[in-house]
Amino acid sequence: MSDHFSGPRALADPAADMSDVFAFPSPEGTKDLVMAMNVFSKAGPTALFSDAVIYRFRVRPVTVAATGSRAAFAVGSDEVSFDCLFDVPIDSKDDERAVQQGRCNFSTGQVTTFQVNDEGGGEGAGVRVFAGQRSDPFFLDVRMVEKTVASRKLAFKKVGSDTLYGTNVLSIVLKVDWPKVLRGGPLFAVVCETLAAGKRPVRIERLGRPEIKNVTLSWKQFDQTNRNLEIRDLYNSEDAFHVSSDYIEAYRARFNANLAFFDTLDGKVDWPLDAQGNHPLTNLLLADFLVVDASKEFRETSYFEIEQAMLKDRAHVTPGGRWLNEDLMDFLFTLYVNAGNGPRINDGVDAPIAWSSKVFPYLAPPNPPKAKPL
Repeated sequence: MSDHFSGPRALADPAADMSDVFAFPSPEGTKDLVMAMNVFSKAGPTALFSDAVIYRFRVRPVTVAATGSRAAFAVGSDEVSFDCLFDVPIDSKDDERAVQQGRCNFSTGQVTTFQVNDEGGGEGAGVRVFAGQRSDPFFLDVRMVEKTVASRKLAFKKVGSDTLYGTNVLSIVLKVDWPKVLRGGPLFAVVCETLAAGKRPVRIERLGRPEIKNVTLSWKQFDQTNRNLEIRDLYNSEDAFHVSSDYIEAYRARFNANLAFFDTLDGKVDWPLDAQGNHPLTNLLLADFLVVDASKEFRETSYFEIEQAMLKDRAHVTPGGRWLNEDLMDFLFTLYVNAGNGPRINDGVDAPIAWSSKVFPYLAPPNPPKAKPL
């Protein structure tokens, strides 16, 4: 699943477990950048945010440093961050869901307050904030992903079973007037984090690109260098903009091994490794943040288009980033398995239970507790 349950530590603290991150230009025709973080996979009907967790958005300007086989980004140091913090819920007198207040603290000094599950959110200082329970927009057939890896053959069915059908998450959505609030641009790197609150906050999890930890890093058997290492908690503890030199080669070995495995699934090599055994996608994926061009018009399908343009030494034409309804799994397996040189690989699940909208707060309302597949 995109980043649901991505390691032992995430499993131990569901309220801090991020499932997805999205970044896209506003589909409402305004010059705003929208960012969304989903946490608490399979949230129950009374689930609320933890008052012991910092939910952080980090944004930095980024430029294209190199294209072609050495494609790479250069990330600026002028960061703007948004820390979303939540009060202890107050029990309702009417036997309804408890009331919870939140605030978003900007690194630039401003604060925007809001009430959880208020559809209108809170607004101020060029940022509009929503936080509350929503339908999980991600969709995939986890069992067939697992079978594909175990059998070393593509195992997807024509009609799959959506593992996340009817489930809910807790969402935080920021709509940012980026020319006023952010620094640099219009190309930005976006990463989200959850941290244990305290005098010295400790990073619990970080998330930029989808399916890095669960699909790309989780499988141990192909990595002859770190075959017995559960690498995801170590990876989660890293600063996405400053990955430790002590562990970078361990991550690189896992990326190279697993990406090379996926390339075997159609019986031909579409991603030849270099002389050092590096996969062409490894360096780009190690830059584990969403890259979005806030100056481009909204597109429904543009994930990884900026990176693909870099690999092909051309200018990008879409905003990149990631929209809520994009069929990520089909795109990702097609990219990994045949680099787009063959038929699109379909995992048999083509839509979520509820489509996200193009109006704030974008994600669909939560599903009823007993929603089941037909």
